[in-house]
Amino acid sequence: MATAEFEYVPVTSQKQDPAWKHCEMFSNGDKVQLKCVYCGKCFRGGGIHRIKEHLAGHKGNAATCLSVPPDVRAMMQESLDGLLLRKRKKPNHGDNVANDSNGDHSYSNSVLAGGNMENSGNQSDGFVNDGLHLTVMSGDDRHPGLSVMTEKRRRGRPKSTSVNARGGASQAFVITNNPGVERVNDQLYTAISRFLYDIGAPLDAVNSVYFKPMVEAIASSGPVVVTPSYHDLRGWVLKTMVEEVKNDVQKVTVEWGRTGCSVLVDESNTENGRVFLSFMVSSPEGTTFLKFVDATSAINSPDNLHELLKQAVEEVGVSHVVQVIINGREDHYIDARKRLMETFPTLYCLSCSACCLDSILEDFGKLVWINDIIAKAKSITRFVYNHSVVLNMMRRYTFGNDVIGVGVTRKGTDFTTLMRMVDLKHGLQAMVTSQEWLDSPYSRQPEGEAMLDVITDKSFWSSCELIIKLTSPLLRVSRILSRKKRPATGYILAGMYLAKEAIKRELVNRNEYMVFWNIIDSRWKQQWDYPLHAAGFFLNPKFFYSCQGEILSKMQSRVFDCVERLVSDTSVQDKIAKELISYKNAAGDFGRNMAVRARDTINPAEWWSTYGGSCPNLAHLAIRILSQTCSSSGAIRDCPIPFERVYDVKNYLEQQRLRDLLFVQYNLRLRQREYEEKEEDIMDHFSTHGVKKGVEEWISGRDGEYEGSHWVLLDQVSGNPLPPGSLNDEVEELNGGFDDYEIFDSMIERDVTVEGTQQKEI
Repeated sequence: MATAEFEYVPVTSQKQDPAWKHCEMFSNGDKVQLKCVYCGKCFRGGGIHRIKEHLAGHKGNAATCLSVPPDVRAMMQESLDGLLLRKRKKPNHGDNVANDSNGDHSYSNSVLAGGNMENSGNQSDGFVNDGLHLTVMSGDDRHPGLSVMTEKRRRGRPKSTSVNARGGASQAFVITNNPGVERVNDQLYTAISRFLYDIGAPLDAVNSVYFKPMVEAIASSGPVVVTPSYHDLRGWVLKTMVEEVKNDVQKVTVEWGRTGCSVLVDESNTENGRVFLSFMVSSPEGTTFLKFVDATSAINSPDNLHELLKQAVEEVGVSHVVQVIINGREDHYIDARKRLMETFPTLYCLSCSACCLDSILEDFGKLVWINDIIAKAKSITRFVYNHSVVLNMMRRYTFGNDVIGVGVTRKGTDFTTLMRMVDLKHGLQAMVTSQEWLDSPYSRQPEGEAMLDVITDKSFWSSCELIIKLTSPLLRVSRILSRKKRPATGYILAGMYLAKEAIKRELVNRNEYMVFWNIIDSRWKQQWDYPLHAAGFFLNPKFFYSCQGEILSKMQSRVFDCVERLVSDTSVQDKIAKELISYKNAAGDFGRNMAVRARDTINPAEWWSTYGGSCPNLAHLAIRILSQTCSSSGAIRDCPIPFERVYDVKNYLEQQRLRDLLFVQYNLRLRQREYEEKEEDIMDHFSTHGVKKGVEEWISGRDGEYEGSHWVLLDQVSGNPLPPGSLNDEVEELNGGFDDYEIFDSMIERDVTVEGTQQKEI
């Protein structure tokens, strides 16, 4: 290595540039070289600026570092942007001074006034940076301050020309943080929207976490921005992104050996009858997309389906996989799951908990009296959301809030909306009893009169409140299942216990609450059949130390099931059995005051990692169990990935390019969802996203019956959505004595068939 010939030189405190923290310096006499601490590449020239470009991913002067963490890459980019900005702000004592002395402000005045570049006297037809605003240029013009690197890039790649809708040169617009320049912002918004309209992109694309950084990158990328060409995007840019995403995935896989992981299998169907299976891998570090396959010919064959699942597990690594979760519940999936567990005796294969929960809520909604209440509520929202005047009025009386609440699942939207309507009850009642409503022609329409009857009906509201009490614990479980910060395995049994307890407490009469319990048990049976949820409850100190007696003894039997299946080494199994005694007695570090206080405050897997040092084998198993998700909700269903495009192309090379593109696309969307633990913006219920979440049934109207209503008459929503509750609040609410043996018996003592053997679970 080069470092063997050079002497290491420590970086002194006088070197203030942030890049010095990410490299090492070596010297041999007068010769000095710098070495990247991430990839080990050595530089014999260029100084710290070249290292910074290397870390930031700038091509040309330095090779891109493929191992640098994303946060360091972003920091280096910001540092380079700041340096460029300081260079721009330095006064130019040449031509610019002469221009200023002549009072030549025609460019900025023209643009701020909304004029185009031709009228301003500037010869370029794109964006220009005048020291205050950024303008992007296209065509053959060159900015005097254009760097040599940019010149090389221009010569190496095709020039991009900006053309507007009429075929002429596009007008300039300015990116600025000054809210007073409204006309300039209008031009910016129009240019962005024209592009989105032209390509038919969903308008909520601007909600992407990558949209704002894109605009900021354009604004800070230099005096001149050369737009990428079609060949750039499908060539070197795509190659760079594939490398970046693969590096991100590789960083996640490092933790699989410690925490284990779950393989998620999601089925999607196209309009032409194709069936695709997408495979993802979930762990506490995040969910990553592995691959997709065309399973059209294999989906109805348990043998072929088993082979696809087997290949995915082997690709991830059998030793890493704790469970495989499938969102399908058909017979061929059941057979394939059993065969997979026979093939790999150290993992579980079960159905998606979120899908089961949505089926439970759907069955609740089919009960006659609940279905009647939901129908009445929908009659209100359909009338309101198809009349702009009524919708504006409703939002004024509810202080900008919408009565439709979007749930985690489609059927969850029904009960979330009932909850929001109860929260906004007084606003709705104030609206329909106001003089404004009485004077409105809509109040005299049949739908308006029916809405008045429902909103002023006390029995309607009392029924809504009862339904909320019966379903809100299940909605809480669905939210816990959808969050990534705390894997759900350690909480789901407690959540379902408290859901059944709430139903029993509200209805009291056994004949009445058993109607709901039977729905839960019939749908959730496959979840109870496998002991992971019980083991997660047992190994979560928040719940374990709040239970006593026979319940824990029954739970421990399910833990032993997990030990025997997930741990193949019998000597380790015996050590775990001994270490369980220390855990049950809160011995050693388990009984420290710090550990006791932390039972309710930190992630249970982190608790074991911190305080389980005296029981290493049990701690390792506990971390692997408590780090798992319970659903395949990592799938991108709101905006499906068009897998069929790959098979529409017959050229093998182009198929590989499209596969790489979809690999990048899926993982970028999964990464975006990690940032979107909860939606902070107001939901647009008319958007495609809202339809995907089950909103369409609440706003659908009948054509030709709403003359005079138009979307342009809607007032802009200015209120804030009602808070859905944080994950911490949802977890903190999972408290209780857990001493109702009737509930636990229905969850634990069941005649089940696991691995082909009939046995009584006790």
